[in-house]
Amino acid sequence: MTEETAQDATAEAAPAAPEPAAPAPRRRRTPKHDALLAADVATARAAVEQIAEPAQIGPGHRVTAEGDRLVVHLFECALPGYRGWNWFASLARAPRSKAVTVCEVGLLPGEDALLAPEWVPWSARVSPEEKAQEEQDRAEEEAGEDAAAGAPGGPGDAAGGDRAPEDRAAAEDGSVPPQESERP
Repeated sequence: MTEETAQDATAEAAPAAPEPAAPAPRRRRTPKHDALLAADVATARAAVEQIAEPAQIGPGHRVTAEGDRLVVHLFECALPGYRGWNWFASLARAPRSKAVTVCEVGLLPGEDALLAPEWVPWSARVSPEEKAQEEQDRAEEEAGEDAAAGAPGGPGDAAGGDRAPEDRAAAEDGSVPPQESERP
């Protein structure tokens, strides 16, 4: 074995340096439940009533803590067609403050809400038969336009076919033909 071959064999046999391990993801702690924000149901309901009629807000009520000093109040939606949806109002407050602030209100789907299916592009929805029919219709339409352009009296006919002689003369020189009421 030559010296170069021995060095190559040693380099191949040596294990590669281990790659540094990716840092472990930080575990998020569960947010503290803010008693002041959770108890302020009246502010949350009043905020939702800014975007919905009181009759559209159902009796059900839940509170979830989203972060420190941030809670979301959920109310059942009583709108027809929105079974399983919830009106929400997110409330927050500054540290060491007693003032409650409404961050956002809206409508969210619940676990059993009826949702529209995901959008699928037309090219994926249409069947091969429909594509073939559309291409055939387009070809027939183009053939009909070509035939109309070449027919006597059609747009491509310079003689004018069924036009009156004065209309043909006007068409040839580019002037506007006289109207029926203007003809002698």
